[in-house]
Amino acid sequence: MIKIIKATYVEGYTIALEFSDGKYAVYDFSSLVAKKGSLVQPLRDKAYFKAFFLEMGAMCWKNGLELSPHALYENAKEQGLLSEANFVA
Repeated sequence: MIKIIKATYVEGYTIALEFSDGKYAVYDFSSLVAKKGSLVQPLRDKAYFKAFFLEMGAMCWKNGLELSPHALYENAKEQGLLSEANFVA
């Protein structure tokens, strides 16, 4: 089971994610932030966006929004964003 083991804010709505299989991706969450909904609306505030944390390998925010590490991994894979983990975030 894939987990996020490290997440580091980069800039804007971009976060570097390191996965438990040794791969990493620099992931742009702009499309998520642009969506409508009560859980994503607070993310438009960059200070709130930056206040993410990892819980059991998933990306989380204090309002209860939780992003599946598997879904993020597969999405990054489909977009060609995955790289080998010689990356230090």
